[in-house]
Amino acid sequence: MNFYNQYKIPLLLLAIYLIVFTLAAINPYDRAVWWAENIPSLIVVAALVLLAPRFRFSDTSYALMSVFIILHTIGGHYTFERVPFDWVTELFGFERNHFDRLAHFSVGFYAYAIAELLMTKRLVRSRWLIALFPVFAIVTVAGVYEIFEWQYAISADADAGLAVLGSQGDTWDAQKDILADTLGAILVMSLFFYQHRQELTTLGKH
Repeated sequence: MNFYNQYKIPLLLLAIYLIVFTLAAINPYDRAVWWAENIPSLIVVAALVLLAPRFRFSDTSYALMSVFIILHTIGGHYTFERVPFDWVTELFGFERNHFDRLAHFSVGFYAYAIAELLMTKRLVRSRWLIALFPVFAIVTVAGVYEIFEWQYAISADADAGLAVLGSQGDTWDAQKDILADTLGAILVMSLFFYQHRQELTTLGKH
């Protein structure tokens, strides 16, 4: 199998990301916010590209991981509270723009890739560890990211800081963001356990 056939889906997803990144880089709402929001996405993309020759995730993992990257890139262009998401706000009668919650929810999708790595490389022998470690990892990353947002908000320009924080006046915004990350992780772990139920039964047998 040649390189293109082996990485056809990941390459397609990378191409989509590069197109979205290029378009979102044109006249963003605030260039400082754009950088702050895009640096994490660029780090994730670079890490996945560098890791690809050593470990190829499944197409499902790559597709799930791309959701956050693309949503975060779009959010960086508008700032999350200004993304055109009014139809959802109006449909459900929300009082705020919940695009950032959707992006946080998609962060949890990385739990699938973490579980896949643990299982494929036989890094653990327990189904409980495969079930819990990816979720705990996501919660940890979510908490660290909220600290980053907080530090950026108090050290950057006031308007840029508020845009990156994206709390929209919600006192419990950080906690709700972490909850969204966690719920996304639980959802994809349910999917992972369903799709790999046969493989998971052999964990302790090799």
